[in-house]
Amino acid sequence: MQVTQSHLYGLDKQGLVNCLGHLLETNTAAAFLTMQRAAVSDGIDLQICSGYRNFEKQLSIWNAKASGKRVLLNRESQPVSIESLSSNQLINLILIWSAIPGMSRHHWGTDIDIFDANKISREQLRLIPSEYQVNGPCFELNQWLNKHAQDYGFYRPYQPQLSGVSPEPWHLSYFPISAAYLEAYDLQSVKSVLASSDILEKETILAQLESLINEYVIRVAPIPNSQ
Repeated sequence: MQVTQSHLYGLDKQGLVNCLGHLLETNTAAAFLTMQRAAVSDGIDLQICSGYRNFEKQLSIWNAKASGKRVLLNRESQPVSIESLSSNQLINLILIWSAIPGMSRHHWGTDIDIFDANKISREQLRLIPSEYQVNGPCFELNQWLNKHAQDYGFYRPYQPQLSGVSPEPWHLSYFPISAAYLEAYDLQSVKSVLASSDILEKETILAQLESLINEYVIRVAPIPNSQ
């Protein structure tokens, strides 16, 4: 599969199609709609709350958090003040739930955040782990995906002890395509993109970029076929 470097870092949306109001990679969109139809028969309204996200959108999220304009949450989903944090502490805190632009799998169109619209509205959804655990509105969806997601080519790249990114039960990746994208990911290319951007904490990020990529991009749960 030929992958353009600009596509990997959210700079090019070529090859994406509209899927229920979200841009997705063509094969990912088709697989999701098939999975969605199957979920309906089990009483689950599987919906997307986030699909493709370009570099500029991810940059706006990052800079809003780095500047204190957007609330930062710790691993327990509790808000944290950034006033006394060092640059490294701030970066590590943001990375618990948000990717550095150019390092998000949402740039690829193969990854989606999902919820059960029969149990919670998009407006009410916070995308925190408790919503997908016992007594949470998306618990039944979570259990359904445990059994069936792989049948449609999807899996969770962010799992306990298997990924640098915190576990995200709402995040699915279409691994027949995303595996090739991950293999094509290139340190020097993303370094060039970030160096020419106006990302906050740029110096600190670039100084440790290789280790950040290894931890937050490369280190993900193995795809089901390799388990």
